[in-house]
Amino acid sequence: MSIFISSTSLSLSPTKPPPISAVKASFPIMGFPPTTHLLAGALSLGLVLSPPCISLESSAMSSPAAQLVESSAEACGDKESVKRDVVNAPELVSNDDVVEQAWEIVNESFLDPSGNRWSPRSWLFSKMARYDMTGIGINLREVPDDNGGVKLKVLGLILDGPAHNAGVQQGDELLSVNGVDVRGKSAFEASSLIQGPSETVVNIMVKHGNCGPVKSLEVERQLVARTPVFYRLEQVEGAATSVGYVRLKEFNALARKDIVTAIQRLQDMGASYLILDLRDNRGGLVQAGIEIAKLFMNQGETVIYTAGRETQYQNNIIADSEPLFTSPVIVLVNKNTASASEIVASALHDNCRAVLVGEKTFGKGLIQSVFELQDGSGVVVTIGKYITPNHLDINGNGIEPDFKKFPGWNEVAQRLTQCQKLQGG
Repeated sequence: MSIFISSTSLSLSPTKPPPISAVKASFPIMGFPPTTHLLAGALSLGLVLSPPCISLESSAMSSPAAQLVESSAEACGDKESVKRDVVNAPELVSNDDVVEQAWEIVNESFLDPSGNRWSPRSWLFSKMARYDMTGIGINLREVPDDNGGVKLKVLGLILDGPAHNAGVQQGDELLSVNGVDVRGKSAFEASSLIQGPSETVVNIMVKHGNCGPVKSLEVERQLVARTPVFYRLEQVEGAATSVGYVRLKEFNALARKDIVTAIQRLQDMGASYLILDLRDNRGGLVQAGIEIAKLFMNQGETVIYTAGRETQYQNNIIADSEPLFTSPVIVLVNKNTASASEIVASALHDNCRAVLVGEKTFGKGLIQSVFELQDGSGVVVTIGKYITPNHLDINGNGIEPDFKKFPGWNEVAQRLTQCQKLQGG
C-alpha cells in the first residue's frame, strides 16, 4: 500500500495568449486549444523552505527518540551499552476482520448513484480519486522487515519539497512522527500523523539506509500548488467594451484566491463581461468549486443540493454573501468538464448568472468519503450525490449547454433576461 503526501513546486511565468477574437473565430468547431495559457499578470506565490536538520547525539538516551536510536543500533549489530525498552507489538487484525468491517461501512453508508437499491452482489470498486493534501512531499510505502513485520520506507520525494529540503533522503526509514513510534504502523496511519495545517511544523525521525545514522528533522508542512488560473483582458472588435477571459484548469487550494485576484484585476482594467473557461477542467476540491460559484451569486441563492441516505448528507448549499462580479458571464464547457466544474457551471446557469457554451459536460456528481479500517487501511464509499439548483442529477447525465457555438453578447444578455423573467426576478 502506498500513500502519497503531495507537495509540488510553484512557478508561473507570463505567456502571450491568443486574442479573444481567435477564441470566437475557432469556437464553431470547438478548436480553441485547451492547453493555451492565458495571463494578464503573474500570480507569484514563491516558497522557500530550509528547516534545520538536527542530528541526535548519543548522550540523550532516556527519551523516546533515544530508544529509537538504540533499537536501530541493536538491529545493525551495535549492542554495546544499548538498553532498549520493550515495545508491545500492535494487535494483529485478520483480513477477514477488515473485510467484515468494510462491508458494515458500505451497508450502512453507500448510496447507489443509479437510484437502485443497494446489493452487495452488484458492488464494483472504482479507482480512488486524487485529492489535494497538505503534507511534506514524501511517498511512504510499507516494506517487509527482518522480523516478519513491516517498516515504512521513503520511496519517493518531491524535489525541493519540504522533506527534501529538510534532509530526508530516498530510501530512508521513517521511525517516528512527533515522538510517536510508527514501526509496525501502516502508511495510512503514518501519513495521518504527518498531515496537518499548512505552515505548521512536524517532527519526524528517519534512519538513512539500513544501518545509517538516525536523524530528527523539523519539517514545515506546506501546501505547494501551481496556480490554476490564467487570465487576459481583450477589447471587443468594433465596440468600446472589454472582455475578461479567465481559464481555470483545476480546483486546487489556490483556485478561489487566485480567481478573486484575476477578476479584481480584470475589473480594474475595465472588463464589462467575463468568459470563464472550464473546458477540460475535471474538478478537484469540491469545496473550492462551491466557494468560486458563490463569487458570482446573490446572497441566499442555491449553489447545489446534496442527496444521500443519511440526513447529514441532505443539504441545500446557498450563497452567503454578495457577488464579486455581477456582469454577464459566458462559461465554456466540453465533455471533459466534470465534478466541481459542473457544480460551478450549473450554479451560475440555473441562477441566471451565466450561459453555457460548448458541449455537454461529463456528468460526475458523486460524494465520496474515506473510512479508516481497524488495520490502518481505508475504504472509499459513495455516500451521496449532487443535484443542481434546477433539480437535475448531475451524475451520469451531464449538463447541456445553451449554445453550441460562441454567441454574440446581445444573445447572452437576452438569454439571461429571459431566464430571470421565468424565475420571477
